[in-house]
Amino acid sequence: MKEEILRVQHLTYEYQPGHTAIEDVSLSIGKGEKIAVMGSNGAGKSTLFLNLNGVLQAETGEIYYQGIQIGRKDLGNLRRHVGFVFQDADNQMIASTVEAEVAFGPLNLKLPRQEVDKRIDEALDYMNLQSYRKRPPHYLSGGEKKRVSIADILAMKPEIILFDEPAAALDPFSTEMLQQVLSDLSREEKTLLISTHDVDFAYRWAERILVFDQGKLVADGETLEIFLQDKLLEQAHLKKPEMLKIYEILLKRGLVCEGSYPKDAMELTKCMGGTAYGE
Repeated sequence: MKEEILRVQHLTYEYQPGHTAIEDVSLSIGKGEKIAVMGSNGAGKSTLFLNLNGVLQAETGEIYYQGIQIGRKDLGNLRRHVGFVFQDADNQMIASTVEAEVAFGPLNLKLPRQEVDKRIDEALDYMNLQSYRKRPPHYLSGGEKKRVSIADILAMKPEIILFDEPAAALDPFSTEMLQQVLSDLSREEKTLLISTHDVDFAYRWAERILVFDQGKLVADGETLEIFLQDKLLEQAHLKKPEMLKIYEILLKRGLVCEGSYPKDAMELTKCMGGTAYGE
């Protein structure tokens, strides 16, 4: 287990009496982890994220950041260190230009103007948005808006970033760029939690899966361990990743080596190298 950075104990949140969105959720998150949060619509994924970021405050349960329990007076500090990229980028944008949008967070931190300008430049460079800095964000494409919404969060320099369905409605080019950004952030040891329905992406990218069903955390484990549990996938309305399906078919036919479980086509090709077919 990596060094713990965030912990949740017995968290329960109700939007209204009798409508429990998440129920008795406990988990520990390590620094630098890559975690996919999965489950059907209404399972509680977004509600969990809104609590982890301090947008919502549960009446029951505790959240600890770096070992310190978060109370109402600590919510500002939590939001500073836990960034949240919304599924709909329009919900996150309030400024008239991309530059002003990215500056909003650092200015709220009351940083010196020189530091704010530095963070704007760094975030725009990171997301390849320098040429967009004077443009109104609401007139950008969906993929461009998503890049701006991520730059918003990067300018805050959080330790943990929560992505709510980041690839929703993105074209293949924007999706590929997003995956590159996630890889870059991982190399910087950012802690990343991604809510997604995309089992193929989760299988390739995540090292750990949290599975929610009807507001409850029903499974928490290594990625392969989760996706090999057929009953669990059926309960949570998830499908087995296509690469795993292909591997299992080839394994039955003796065309791949046993126990390798490739994540992508390149790994599958290597796996087939030791068989008569691969030779």
